[in-house]
Amino acid sequence: MSKTSFHPERRRRRSTNLVRGGLMRSQFGETSEALFLCSGFVYDNAAEAEARFKGEAEGYVYSRYGNPTVAMFEERMTLLEGAEACFATASGMAAVFAALMCQLKAGDHVVSSRSLFGSCYYIVSELLPRYGIETTLVDGPDLDQWRAALATGAKSGKNPRNTVVFFETPSNPMLEIIDLAAVIGLAHEAGASVVVDNVFSTPLLQRPIDYGADVVVYSGTKHIDGQGRTLGGAILSTAEFRHDTLLDFVRHTGPALSPFNAWVMLKGLETLDLRLEHMCRQAAHLAAVLEGHPLVTRVLYPELASHPQHALAMTQMTAGGSVVSFDVAGGKDTAFTVLDSVEVFDISNNLGDTKSLITHPATTTHRAMGEEARARIGVTDGLIRISAGLEDIDDLTEDLLLALDTAAKRQAA
Repeated sequence: MSKTSFHPERRRRRSTNLVRGGLMRSQFGETSEALFLCSGFVYDNAAEAEARFKGEAEGYVYSRYGNPTVAMFEERMTLLEGAEACFATASGMAAVFAALMCQLKAGDHVVSSRSLFGSCYYIVSELLPRYGIETTLVDGPDLDQWRAALATGAKSGKNPRNTVVFFETPSNPMLEIIDLAAVIGLAHEAGASVVVDNVFSTPLLQRPIDYGADVVVYSGTKHIDGQGRTLGGAILSTAEFRHDTLLDFVRHTGPALSPFNAWVMLKGLETLDLRLEHMCRQAAHLAAVLEGHPLVTRVLYPELASHPQHALAMTQMTAGGSVVSFDVAGGKDTAFTVLDSVEVFDISNNLGDTKSLITHPATTTHRAMGEEARARIGVTDGLIRISAGLEDIDDLTEDLLLALDTAAKRQAA
């Protein structure tokens, strides 16, 4: 394969990288990225096989280690994030778990925001402690809580117990905003590496690497694919971290992205900026509409002036994102009526899709957290999360308002 070359002094811009970043063409000169559906590779002789396994010769050895199609996806992601290296994984959760566990051992200390996606919360609060890793949960926007947690995890000497700081911003589903520069600065002062889950923003709305994050993780299943077709994830980091800390862990535990899924996500990236820009406009419009409905008691969307961290969000993000969360009076029964009454929105726990989606976090994505933990982060029985898609905005608005009116009438009867 030959990599398409650009003039070294010309820096390609984002939209070009979304379409052409990392592009490699085979001897056939195909227009679209080639799909290499292979598990292994062959060698001209035994000495070449030995040299590749020792890292002394270029080339692929096994698709669990690396694959040409996957490599194109990884290179495109590094260009978008501004990172040095990427390892693509089988899912977003595989990316989260690998990014954490590759650098942790018994006795280490993890400080994390408590407002997390349900599976992330499980890893931090349930799984890591089983391996003797201490975890401390804090309210993400509260810098004093970060300071206190990092202080209790510090010790004298060359090896502080603080190993990893982990958080999402915006968080799922509360759209809580964390001060990237401040928390990353505190973490580094305390000797910790910082892992940021940036799935709600994508690299187009916010780049944690620019604020000093050591590792950024994505679920490619969401906006990157964008059409509900495949699972995938990505770990962005320095080349040193990928080679010295991550690579052995992922090679021997096997969370590799399949070549087919990598190809689908390469196709998704080509239209990501177009889709996301439109979806953000849709979400902002729906958030404003929801604020005016009498059944809605709270709307969470970073672009709204009513959002608790609105000013911070608008300094870190270029738009509010495609997700809106809101509370309805009447709890679970009212929320279920809203979900059951929509016709354009699909009930689904996914997000970032071209189709608009709606879900009830307390009984789906955050059910396993338990009632007390959900209450700590504000996930009530009346909370609804929507992901704005690409349908006509008038149809989406009408659909939501009719569903809310139906729920209000049923509540009043």
